[in-house]
Amino acid sequence: MDTASVSKVSSNYPEKSEVENPSVDQSNADADQVRHNLNAKLANPLAGLSHDELMQRGEEYCRSHEMTEEDDIRAFRLGAIVAQDPARFTEVKGLSAEEVDVFSREVTKKWSQPWKLFLIIILCSVCAAVQGMDETVVNGAQIFYSKQFGIGDKESKRNSWLVGLVNSAPYLCCATISCWLTSPLNHWFGRRGTVLLTCGISAAACFWQAFTNTWWHMFIARFVLGFGIGPKSATVPMYAAECAPPAIRGALVMQWQMWTGKRNMLTIIAFGIMFGYAADLALYKVPDSSGIVGLNWRLMMGSAMLPAVVVCCFVWMCPESPRWYMSKGRHQRAFDSMCTLRYNKVQAARDIFYMNTLLEAEKESMVLGQSKLKEIFTVPRNRRAFQASEIVMFMQQFCGVNVIAYYSSEIFLQANLSEISALAASLGFGLINFLFALPAVYTIDTFGRRNLLLTTFPLMSLCLFFTGFSFWIPKDSKAHIACIALGIYLFGMVYSPGEGPVPFTYSAEAYPLYIRGLGMSFATATTWFFNFLLSVTWPSLVTAFQPQGAFSWYAIWNLIGFLGVLFFVPETKGRTLEELDQVFSVRTRDHAAYGARQVPYFFKRYILRQNIQPEQLYEQDKVGYHPSTFSTEKESDATARA
Repeated sequence: MDTASVSKVSSNYPEKSEVENPSVDQSNADADQVRHNLNAKLANPLAGLSHDELMQRGEEYCRSHEMTEEDDIRAFRLGAIVAQDPARFTEVKGLSAEEVDVFSREVTKKWSQPWKLFLIIILCSVCAAVQGMDETVVNGAQIFYSKQFGIGDKESKRNSWLVGLVNSAPYLCCATISCWLTSPLNHWFGRRGTVLLTCGISAAACFWQAFTNTWWHMFIARFVLGFGIGPKSATVPMYAAECAPPAIRGALVMQWQMWTGKRNMLTIIAFGIMFGYAADLALYKVPDSSGIVGLNWRLMMGSAMLPAVVVCCFVWMCPESPRWYMSKGRHQRAFDSMCTLRYNKVQAARDIFYMNTLLEAEKESMVLGQSKLKEIFTVPRNRRAFQASEIVMFMQQFCGVNVIAYYSSEIFLQANLSEISALAASLGFGLINFLFALPAVYTIDTFGRRNLLLTTFPLMSLCLFFTGFSFWIPKDSKAHIACIALGIYLFGMVYSPGEGPVPFTYSAEAYPLYIRGLGMSFATATTWFFNFLLSVTWPSLVTAFQPQGAFSWYAIWNLIGFLGVLFFVPETKGRTLEELDQVFSVRTRDHAAYGARQVPYFFKRYILRQNIQPEQLYEQDKVGYHPSTFSTEKESDATARA
C-alpha cells in the first residue's frame, strides 16, 4: 500500500517515522506489495487475460492431461472463458442454447442441480446429525450412568471432576490428537474415505459406550469417539464446498452448520442436539431386562450410532471431491467426477479449469521466503487477523453455551425438576435453538458480524445472570423453575444469531488466502480445547460456587467478550480481499480508540436520539495505518520473497 492512501485517522502521524529507516520501510513495503499481489491473484487468477488466451490455456490444460476427445477440448476452451467471469456468460461465443440456459439457471434457479449434488447435501446433513448426537446424548444418559459407576455424588469434588472428565473425553481427543489428523487422513483416503472412516469410528465408539461398566471404561470409549468427531467436523464442510457450485456453496456448507447445531462446526445447538435430546426422552422409561442394568442409558448412548451407520451405507454413492483428485494429479478423474455434479461438460470444465488455476496460484504462496506459521505472528496484518479470530473462537466456548448443551438435564434437576421433566426441558432448549438458528443465515450478512456480537454479548450476560440468580428463588415457588428455564431459553435465542454463526464465518474471511488453511486450523483447535475445558470444569464449578456463582462466572466472560470485540475485532462483512487487507492494517491501538469512541456515539444516537453521523474509520479505497505497520519484519532481501 502507498502511504498516500492513508485515511484521516493516520494524517496526524509525524513524517519522521517514515524516514527513520528508509531501507527497512522500503523492504517492508515491497514484502507487503508481494502479499497484496498474491491475494489479488488468488481472488481471480484469470483476471486480465483475453478470450483467445483463455481458450488457448483451456485447450492446453485439456491436452496436457490426456483429455483429447473433441467434446472435452471444446468444453475446456469455452469453460476457461466463462471461468474468468461467470456472470458474463452471455458474452461467450460458441455456447449452445442449452448451455446458456444452464448458466442462466445458476442465477435464477440456483437450487436446480443434478441429483448427485443433492445426495451430497443429504450426506452433509446426516453427518451433521451424527456429530450432534455423538456429543449430546450424554446429556441425559449421565443422570443414570454416573450413579451406576459410583461417581454420582455431587458433593464430592473427586466425583465432580470425574463426571466432567468422562463427558469431555471426546473434546480432549479432538484438541490434542484427532483435529491434527484431518490433513493426513484426507491425503491418504480422500474426502469420502475420511467420512466413511470417521463415521465408522463414531458408530463403533457409540456402540462401545453402551457396554461400559466403569467410569474409566466409559472415558476410554468416549475418547475414541473423538477420533470420529474431529476429522469429520473439518472434512464434511470442505467436501461440500469443493463439490458445490459457487452460487450455493455458502448455503450448502450451512447445511452442516444448521443440522449439526454446531454452526461453523462447533456450536452444538440445533438439529443434532435436539435429536439427541429427543432420543434421551424417548428412551427414558425403557426398563432393565434380565441381567442388564441401566438399559435405558445404554440405549441412549448407543442410539447415536444410527445416523453414522446410515452414512456408511451410502457414502460411496457420492462422487469423490474433484479437488482431491486434482491434488493427486488425477485430472481426468476430477473432470469425470465434476461432470456428475454439473449438468453439462462446459459447466464442469469451467469449474475444473478455475480450480486448477487457483491451485497453481496457491503454490506461489510459498515464494514469500518464510514459513506460513511465522508469517501469522510476524506480519502485523496477519497477526491482527489471528488476534480477532482467536477472540471470537475463544468466546464461542466461554460464552457458556456448551455448559447448557452438555449439562442442561443436570441443571434442571438442580432446579428441582423430576428426571423426565428435566429431559423434556432440555428438549425444549434444543428445539428453541434449532428454530432460532434458521434466521442466522439472513442476519449474519445483514447486520454484520461485529454488530451481532456487540448486541448479543450483553444480552447473553444478562440471561446468564438472570438464570443464576433465579436459583435463589425458593424451590417451593413456581417462579423458581419458571425463571431458570426462561433464562436458559432466552440465552439460546440470543446466542443463535450471534456467537453461533459468527466465529467460524469470521475466521474464514479474516485471514488472507495464502495462510487461511493454517489460520482455520488454529481456530478449530482453539474451540475444541476450550470446549474440553468447559465440559471438564463445569461440575466442579457448580460444586464450589453453586449454580449462582457458576452462571455468573460465564456471564462476566460475556462482558469481557463484549469489550474484546469492541476494541480488537473489526467488521468484515461485505468487504473484498483487498479491503480486508486494508482493514487489518489499521494499528490495534487505533482500532481500540475507535471502539472506545463508539460507546458515546451509540449513547447519543440511540438513547438520547440525537441526529449524529457515525464515524467512518475507513474511507473508500483507503485505510488508516501507521507507517511502521510492517516494521516488525526483518527483511534482508525483499526480492527473495518474489
